[in-house]
Amino acid sequence: DAMAMIQARVAKKDPAAMNHLGEKYGHGIPGLQKDTRKAMELWEEAAELGSIGALFNLGSAYFLGEGVQRDKAKAADLFKRAALQGHLGSRCNLGCIEGKMGNHDHAVRHLLISAKMGDQGSLEMIKTAFKAGLATKEQYAEALKGYQN
Repeated sequence: DAMAMIQARVAKKDPAAMNHLGEKYGHGIPGLQKDTRKAMELWEEAAELGSIGALFNLGSAYFLGEGVQRDKAKAADLFKRAALQGHLGSRCNLGCIEGKMGNHDHAVRHLLISAKMGDQGSLEMIKTAFKAGLATKEQYAEALKGYQN
């Protein structure tokens, strides 16, 4: 069955399988009880083995305080590590974090990158920032053009 195949890949230290199983434990699925501690262990090992998805999942857990003490600085660091390797959700999250901290220039830069990678939510946030005077017309135009390409 599928779960046996995933667990066999985890036993062979496959970072993608570890991240996937961590997600299953993190959310709880029929037949597998939610276990955030186990999810964190899997994500930590997967991240060490190079999984950028696991970095994102760890960042999300620390940002939300799910299964760990809430630590926004650690979350931002994990999102940054994943974003630098091309993880779209992490880049968008960095934009949101920077925006909430009042660093609108940094926020728009992150959101520009994720909009150009095809993230519609990032494009909408840049549009909102433009309407609020926090992003330039040129930045919004660049995001729109990049998103459409």
